Amino acid sequence: MAPELYGRRAEIAAVGSLVGRLRTGRGGVLALTAQPGLGRTALVEYARAICVPIPTVQRTAPAALPQEGPLLVCVDDAHTWRPADRSALLADLRRLPAERPVAVLLTLAEHHVGVGELGGLTILHLGPLDDSAAGSLLDRLTRGAADPDVGAWLIREAAGNPRLLTALVTALTPDQLAGRTPLPDPLPGGEAVLHDYAAPLDTLPRDTRALLLLAAAAGEREPEGAGADLALLVRAGGDPTGLAPAEALGVVVGAGGRLHFPHPLLRRAVLHGTPIARRRAAHARLAAAGRDHLARLVQLACAAGDHDARLASALAAAAATPRPHAERSAALARAAALTADTALRTDRLADAAEAARQAGDPVRARALLARTAGAPAHGGVHQVRGLLALADGPAADAREALLTAAVLLPPEPARHALIGAAEAAWAMGDAAAYREAMTRVPACSDDASLEAYRAGMCAVLSGRTAEGHALLRRCLAALPRTAEPGGLLRAGAAALVVGEVETACAAGARALAAVRAYGPEVLLPRALEHLAYGELRAGRHTTARAHALEGLRAAHRTGQPNVAACLHAILALAASVEGDAEVCAGHAAAAAAGAGPHGLHQAATLAVWAVARADLAAGRPGDAAARLAPLVAPGPRRGHFAVRMLAVPCFVEAAVQAGRTAEAHNATAEFTRWTAATADRLAPAQLARCRALLAPPQQTEAAYESALVHHDRSPGEFERARTQLLFGQWLRRGRRTREARGPLRDALVGFERCGARAWADRSRGELRAAGEAVAGEPGQGPLAALTPQQQRIARHVAEGATNREVAVRLSVSHRTVDHHLRNVFAALGVRSRVELSRLLAGDGGLPDRDEEIAAHL
Repeated sequence: MAPELYGRRAEIAAVGSLVGRLRTGRGGVLALTAQPGLGRTALVEYARAICVPIPTVQRTAPAALPQEGPLLVCVDDAHTWRPADRSALLADLRRLPAERPVAVLLTLAEHHVGVGELGGLTILHLGPLDDSAAGSLLDRLTRGAADPDVGAWLIREAAGNPRLLTALVTALTPDQLAGRTPLPDPLPGGEAVLHDYAAPLDTLPRDTRALLLLAAAAGEREPEGAGADLALLVRAGGDPTGLAPAEALGVVVGAGGRLHFPHPLLRRAVLHGTPIARRRAAHARLAAAGRDHLARLVQLACAAGDHDARLASALAAAAATPRPHAERSAALARAAALTADTALRTDRLADAAEAARQAGDPVRARALLARTAGAPAHGGVHQVRGLLALADGPAADAREALLTAAVLLPPEPARHALIGAAEAAWAMGDAAAYREAMTRVPACSDDASLEAYRAGMCAVLSGRTAEGHALLRRCLAALPRTAEPGGLLRAGAAALVVGEVETACAAGARALAAVRAYGPEVLLPRALEHLAYGELRAGRHTTARAHALEGLRAAHRTGQPNVAACLHAILALAASVEGDAEVCAGHAAAAAAGAGPHGLHQAATLAVWAVARADLAAGRPGDAAARLAPLVAPGPRRGHFAVRMLAVPCFVEAAVQAGRTAEAHNATAEFTRWTAATADRLAPAQLARCRALLAPPQQTEAAYESALVHHDRSPGEFERARTQLLFGQWLRRGRRTREARGPLRDALVGFERCGARAWADRSRGELRAAGEAVAGEPGQGPLAALTPQQQRIARHVAEGATNREVAVRLSVSHRTVDHHLRNVFAALGVRSRVELSRLLAGDGGLPDRDEEIAAHL
């Protein structure tokens, strides 16, 4: 039976191809090279299993290749052969005729392969497993019993090496795997794999090995992959002339005055293969040669053999000074390891975990928290767990953890825990829970801006809108003096509540600049999310998309899928304006996939709104109304309290066109009350547009004109163009085609200016229907002989719409569509809807969906 392999699709295909050639009577050679533990032997076992009933032989020593076949010859670990024997084998393989039914699978360790040694052969390099494949292997090894935080750390420590991951899991107890007892530090079980990694180093000169030991020891305080400072190594006694042999062997790379190990396991292998007394001596030399106080203390901690309260206190004190959060985390973790007192050790582990979280390394943060397993309830531990869950976990879990932390913490950290609990409630869409958490925030006499924000948000969500807006404006008044990223993000949120969209964008831009300059790294995706959302509200969809895409990359890099879900929702909204229906649907699906399991109601609401707006742009008002109706109506399925009213104008437009006028009236009534209380500057214009859509004919024109007057007083190119489009449509339906052209032209220009391609296409179609040629349009092909209205009907029918659906989209009667369609068939010489579709598709009159989808990938 073939072994189960994870993350080896390309390798399995290559081995399968070799065996397939053998089954057709042809041979071949495949050389697999890899670092130790990556699965060379497993692939050989796989090849032997799938080769049945073809015979296989295993070669572990020199022997002549068989003359007859079909036969699979497996030569595993050929690097262990004597060089002369291996050279003879490789020479034979190069002369092996393809017609001879003998296939050879050869494996070698990567560091033992000489330059050009495998020339002329097909070579496949095995790389590390990705995290997904490693996670699947871990689930099989533990039968799904590993605690998620423990599992993430094991995957990180295994560095994609399946044999090392297996060894690490085997060495842990069930309680350690389940997170009930602390993980040992360092993790046991990887000795054999690290020994194999270190084996090539034995051939290096003594001075080279001494330099590598110093480089590996120096890396104990550096971020993984940062390398070691060569000048420091020289001051610590390293001989720089020893670098050349190590570089020639490929175990280290010198660049920019630093030494880098090409793989993290190589650095760990160097330390593991050195007696502990020599390792400690190397750390001591680095401490003496160091010039940075914290770096020297970390090296002294590495050299220490037992608990050392004095050194631990010095490390903790040095870590409290302004430093990169990753360095602070490493120092505090060392201080915890030197601390005998359980309570103090837990304090330091919690601080180390928080510093790792702020550095954007949630896996390390959770691993540090795992070392506190079994300790008494600790406020700092609960706070970090809650903040981690706020970024990657159910929002309800984050809220409960942070509320628990607030009870256990002193006033100052409790304040931050409660603000985090309020953020979790906001993400959940639970206004009452938000007010509860913010009400419990202790008064802050030295931060008037925070107190104004707390009181203002509570007042707004309690229905005391005027009072709340006045308080939030105090928060904005302090904005010029605010430099801390968290305060800037709160000011941006306050600005949106009081309708100061441009102020919100300015606060978001300043927060982003502050995070980029000073950190913490964990706030980068959140700052980009706030800025992108503000720009979206301001109508700058292109810049919103750019910032949201950057935020999405940062969210993935720092392990914040909850923020990623919000950013996907923003990108879906931007795409719904720009007319990229496939892109909109993709981002909306990604937002929903992240929002659903974690209860992120705001992201879910924004995603639905985006898809509905794309439906409207594509002329599917029925679909749009069906999506939005539950969100805007009262009841348990209603949308997020901060978003649902923003979607009402879309719903009213869709509902009126879909014939759901009663629901549109109800939504408009609630929107009227909201507009009277809100400071949103677009709301009066949108309300006037909703009233125009529902007004009797004699009042409609005045309502649209009133809406346009309101638009003149507020920003928002896209929303103004939508009002002009609807006004022009109404005029054209009333046979006032000459008057309709002005609003429709203005709508087209507005949509083009903000990059709303699908909406611009609708405006062009309306202009054509109003009898005006649109400059810059491509030729109409066979449709050129049709009237503008016939062209529109032909396109919709060719796309698969029924006559009734076309009538709804074009706001005409069903009989009108029937009449025009008969004339279309006669003019084009077609006899069916299928022939019409083929005619337009062949002429380019219909989009090629495959090409359209590919364009967005």
